[in-house]
Amino acid sequence: MPQANKPQPIALICGLGNPGEEYAHTRHNIGFATVDVLARRAGVSYWKSEAGCMVAHAVIGGRQVLLAKPQDFMNTSGGPLSKLMRQEHLAPAQILVVHDEVDLPAGQVRAKWGGGLNAHNGLRSIANKLGTRDFSRIRCGIGRPPGKMQVADYVLRELKGGFLEEFQILAQDAASLCEQVVRDGMPTNS
Repeated sequence: MPQANKPQPIALICGLGNPGEEYAHTRHNIGFATVDVLARRAGVSYWKSEAGCMVAHAVIGGRQVLLAKPQDFMNTSGGPLSKLMRQEHLAPAQILVVHDEVDLPAGQVRAKWGGGLNAHNGLRSIANKLGTRDFSRIRCGIGRPPGKMQVADYVLRELKGGFLEEFQILAQDAASLCEQVVRDGMPTNS
């Protein structure tokens, strides 16, 4: 019997983050940063507010794709995303969510289909609103916080110097993997 819920061609890439300039250069905003890289590479400069998201149309790998950055805070980002998906008549299997991942070493980027939520509140919000965990993800490794630092402090700390450079490189690498997934589909080992 064929798998009912499997990845479909990507029609929407959703970067997770928190709105506001004070969050722009934090580990938690790697999804927004990645979507911004994709927009720059595709020559997109026009963004509009739609369904609680900032959205832009881009051509990636010869395909028309919607880029989205939900404008609710991370923990409630599923609301605007699900509203946008209903408006665009998209299924969960057609979306690619880009997010930070503490359980992946800093700098690593991996594609993943479905699975657990790893205590990530943004993913939990999306899964709750969509009623499924079956959607594609780009996991951007940020590593674990040093010492006894709380995860929330680690992911929301403003990055400077070498840490900011690593963040920008991670966004570039994640954007490249997004482009590959749009072009070639989800890797079979995901």
